Amino acid sequence: MALNETCPVCMTAEIVCSKWTLLLVRDLSEGCSRFCELERSLAGISPRTLSLRLRALEEEGIVERHTFPEVPPRVEYALTEKGRALLPIVEDMRSYGEQWLGVDFEMPAAQPLAAA
Repeated sequence: MALNETCPVCMTAEIVCSKWTLLLVRDLSEGCSRFCELERSLAGISPRTLSLRLRALEEEGIVERHTFPEVPPRVEYALTEKGRALLPIVEDMRSYGEQWLGVDFEMPAAQPLAAA
């Protein structure tokens, strides 16, 4: 079945249904994070996969990368306005999981979900 490029639901699903995308958005909801911080918070993701997902989200305009001219170089990732617009989806998924799936997960204190 071909992707329907005239359907907003199909086009949004194409972005958010990629593995790790919404978890990266969740983790970046509070602000900038470094690669190693994201890697730690996403148990099970390989460095290669994390790098590829961040690059894809950057190309999509959801994440922006900031490189600081330091030695050693420091790189931080943050959500763009387009990325922050996904936060209500993440919050709705959290609410659904709590209400309908009996999942009672709390974000670690360092990573609360920012209000959209």
